[in-house]
Amino acid sequence: MEQEFALSSETRDNCLIITTSGYINNTGGEAIHQEFARHFGEGIKNIVINLEQSKVVNSIGMSHLIEIIEQVSEADGRMLFTNLDPAVDKMLNIMGIFSFAGKENSVEEALKKISSQ
Repeated sequence: MEQEFALSSETRDNCLIITTSGYINNTGGEAIHQEFARHFGEGIKNIVINLEQSKVVNSIGMSHLIEIIEQVSEADGRMLFTNLDPAVDKMLNIMGIFSFAGKENSVEEALKKISSQ
């Protein structure tokens, strides 16, 4: 049985960090998008998504992540994924997501990368 989706978020150094757990499907993708939109509306344009506890992302969940990438890109922000499961990393790579968003091993590494640019 798939783990129920949950997320938590915090802001650090003008960057939104969203940490997820469970299956990112339509419900999970929408929750991530809503949390992002709330902070984006307040002027935060850099985002780190920690997927350490999310081992599966379906196509609908991915479509929500792509919408976020587009909004961040249009605002000259940055989006980075961290703690990727090998299967999720492979899927994001095949879809060409890393041409528009980055990836780091940890949230701390992602924050350092964002602050250095």
